[in-house]
Amino acid sequence: MPTQVLMPQFGESVIEGTLTRWLVSPGDAVQEYQPILEVNTDKVDTEIPSPVTGIIIEILVPEGQTVRAGTILARIGEADGEKASIEQQVTPASSATEQGYSVQLTEKPTERSLQLSRFISPVVAKIAKEHNLDPTQVKGSGMGGRVTKNDILAFIETQNESSANKVTPYVQKEAGKPEGKPTVTPGTLPGELIPLTPVRRSIAEHMLLSKHISPHVTTIMETDMSRVVSHREQNKEVFSRENANLTFSAYFVITAVAALKAFPMVNSSWTEEGIRLHNEINIGIATSLGESGLIVPVIKNADGLSLLGLARAIQDLSSRARARKLLPEEVKGGTFTITNHGVSGSLFATPIINQPQAAILGVGMIQKRVVAINDAIAIRPMVYLGLTFDHRILDGAMADHFLGRMVELLQNWNT
Repeated sequence: MPTQVLMPQFGESVIEGTLTRWLVSPGDAVQEYQPILEVNTDKVDTEIPSPVTGIIIEILVPEGQTVRAGTILARIGEADGEKASIEQQVTPASSATEQGYSVQLTEKPTERSLQLSRFISPVVAKIAKEHNLDPTQVKGSGMGGRVTKNDILAFIETQNESSANKVTPYVQKEAGKPEGKPTVTPGTLPGELIPLTPVRRSIAEHMLLSKHISPHVTTIMETDMSRVVSHREQNKEVFSRENANLTFSAYFVITAVAALKAFPMVNSSWTEEGIRLHNEINIGIATSLGESGLIVPVIKNADGLSLLGLARAIQDLSSRARARKLLPEEVKGGTFTITNHGVSGSLFATPIINQPQAAILGVGMIQKRVVAINDAIAIRPMVYLGLTFDHRILDGAMADHFLGRMVELLQNWNT
């Protein structure tokens, strides 16, 4: 009897998903736990593994379709063994399915393994093209040595880590000096119509809704990061031995938590019945997914974590976000968001509030600048912090007090 592949329920409140890409075709041999398709829910791309080892005999739901949990997506038949072979035959799917089809192939399983070792799935090919990689250089862990999505993402992350060790810790580039000619993104040509992905459509809808809902106001302050930079330089190796990458984000999160405790109105949401103050402090960390957009994984109960704990949480969530391994529940429940737009060289920005939160913090590039300290000229690593807030909930004075508290804590950093 064929095994059914069902749309899983990813969380208590996640009851449907959109099929973004099939990683296999009818007739393909698959192993148990091998990823066979990608599903998008709430901007989270999740790979669905094969429940058994066998042959894909039927795909029932096409890419781009949104279905509820429990829907039958495909059927997998049993592999017949080395001596068996079956005639190639294409049969229409049942009338109850949409654009479904089934295929059976005449070939030996050993030949199928050899084909899989040379097969590059569309998703792997796309990632390789985006990063200018030869996928044959990546060691495959799939059936017959096939390069899987996880294989190539792990390879890219290793390459990025090696490159990151050569970068100056906090000065990302000199102001006013361009870093070469702008490049054209592969696959995007003038006049081309680029279809909307589920992630891009979701981002667009959410951002437009936020601008319609909240009167946005932004206040910006500057802070000297000298003490934080010094502390990070002294403790990076210590944190690394504890399996934590000490980034500046951890400092911004822990000082934001302290400021939220001091000014709980910033950790709230607007309702028609009144302003709801949240009991938990759940910090969302905006994470870029490259051309796919961005996602905001959430550090739950961030006020219960130390600097080490926050560094670990940020490292875990951001790495799994880029590897498309987040769970839908991990992007829900945020009460305050931080976006570090400075990683691309931006000094300050006015980010859009992540509804239904009261505010979002934008962190600019940490840059050495000339400043006046006690009537003397000095060079210090400086950063602009911008707080965009919902003016229905917060007035300018409250927002400034909150941001001022963060500036004070960063500027006078003391463990």
